[in-house]
Amino acid sequence: MRQDDLYINKIDWISISIYAVLVIIGWINIYAAVYDDQSIKSIFDFSINSGKQLVWIGTAILLITVIMVADYRLFENLALPLYIIFLVFLLITPFFGKEINGQRAWFEIGSFRLQPAEFAKFATALALAKYMERSTFDLGQFKYQLQALAIIALPVAFIMLQPDTGTAMVYSAFFVMLYREGMPQGYYIFGLSFVAITLLSLGLENNIYLAIGVGVIILIIILLGKKKIGRIVSLLGIWILIVGYSYSIDYVVSKLPEHQQNRIMVLFNPNIDPLGVGWNVTQSKIAIGSGGFFGKGYLEGTQTKFDFVPEQHTDFIFCTLGEEFGWAGSLVVILLFCALLLRLVMLAERQKNRFSRIYGYCVISILLFHFMINIAMTIGLFPVVGIPLPFFSYGGSSLWSFTILLFIFIKLDSHRIQLLSRIG
Repeated sequence: MRQDDLYINKIDWISISIYAVLVIIGWINIYAAVYDDQSIKSIFDFSINSGKQLVWIGTAILLITVIMVADYRLFENLALPLYIIFLVFLLITPFFGKEINGQRAWFEIGSFRLQPAEFAKFATALALAKYMERSTFDLGQFKYQLQALAIIALPVAFIMLQPDTGTAMVYSAFFVMLYREGMPQGYYIFGLSFVAITLLSLGLENNIYLAIGVGVIILIIILLGKKKIGRIVSLLGIWILIVGYSYSIDYVVSKLPEHQQNRIMVLFNPNIDPLGVGWNVTQSKIAIGSGGFFGKGYLEGTQTKFDFVPEQHTDFIFCTLGEEFGWAGSLVVILLFCALLLRLVMLAERQKNRFSRIYGYCVISILLFHFMINIAMTIGLFPVVGIPLPFFSYGGSSLWSFTILLFIFIKLDSHRIQLLSRIG
């Protein structure tokens, strides 16, 4: 058997098949989102978004071909140069990029737009994998924690210059990979506690209830534990910090841009302004709910046809799926995403080479974050932050970046035996 045949047999066709199904379902839903029965155009018409997306799908196939025929060692060798190149792109984007909705996050090339921040995700993933693969790298030590966080923080800082808060948030997904690689659990306990206190502070009408609740928990801990002065003082100090932070939330939110304040308010009170700031989420939930169990039928969605939901072909594409294919169709797509993520976890765990495993978990982290936040956003469980649904939402930058991200890992996995021989 030739070596090329051996590599083909090692390729994970299950992941590729799920990817292909998601891309095709996404494409037909993009057509549904722009379909107009008063002026019917073919799904292949390049003047509408479904035709343009088909071009992006075709070029994505070319990218897949390039990745799969390239030397697998190329991605490790180019990890740091690619990271630096995309940092430069991120740095110049606020100055030379196209301004859309108050953000300079895109470069315009003819009729197409490219978003460097999307591509910087896989570059950051490669850089992290390259830097952390060393046998001396230990996330249990503070200096290595800082180094890993610095690699993540640099692109985030440059993206915030655009400013694009939603895309910047995606980089927090790398903490899933860091947890797998040994980041101390204390950071995650602190982070989850911080998020919980923030949400409670925003959701409660009066923060005195939070202060009393936390105070009761602190008192129980004191009574059940050792009665040492130092321990008691520390716990009381934690209580004071929590109460102080909860009362400062309103002030911090008041300093945010108005559109971000509105998104936070709508999250906790969707009916605050249903015809204004709450319009997107309200109409999104109506569209999904109106689909019922089996949906209204393909191209039969009334909310979709009459453009009640803005940006339905991009960030709110899940609404089209929910309205026209209903609960059953939505469940199928969710299960496909879950199957892909579980499959990637299996692939990551079978890697014996640390570079491949770390990169694999970076891929899983980013896809999981996008999948969860986008759907949560469309059903009103998370503020609207402009995060696309992987392989589904319209746009060349997102499709290309997710495709590159995924297929680099599939390529590395297909050469896991060669990668193992390098460390054997």
